Amino acid sequence: MSETKRMSMSRKHSLKSMMLQVAKDLIEAEAVLKVEERKNYMEENCPALSLPHSKEELQNLCKELHDKIDMIDEERYNLEHKANMVINEVKDLNIKIIDLKGKFKKPPLKKVRMSADAMLQALLGSKHKVTLDLRANLKQVKKEVKEEDKELRDVGDWRKNIEDKTGMGGRKKMFESDA
Repeated sequence: MSETKRMSMSRKHSLKSMMLQVAKDLIEAEAVLKVEERKNYMEENCPALSLPHSKEELQNLCKELHDKIDMIDEERYNLEHKANMVINEVKDLNIKIIDLKGKFKKPPLKKVRMSADAMLQALLGSKHKVTLDLRANLKQVKKEVKEEDKELRDVGDWRKNIEDKTGMGGRKKMFESDA
């Protein structure tokens, strides 16, 4: 049987504290590096400000600054537009993925009782002034009453009907025996 060597708790604690110390040093070094990079960038792109003494030199400096601001605004606008296009494309692709998965559930629609006039008013807005009478356009159908139906309706007295059936195998006797 092979025994696995276990690390003692003090050894684990010391290793953990050493790792945390190394990570802390790395984070501090990274922060110092960022500060230096920012400082170098500012020195390269933003030279020290020297204010001119004459009015014309001051106006020229203002014009140069306005031109630089306009250029930077154009770049910012272009970058924002590209970012928005990418965001919209990602949204569209996510919608397509959801559609392809087929997990999109359509919400249950509520039944709304609405007349034809109210529906047209909702669709057309205030343009709709005409009321529709849908029943006025229906065809008129006349019922033809058949003679057989009249005979069935006008049966008359039921006792006569039983006497008429006496010739059919003694049906009258069957009715009389029950009574």
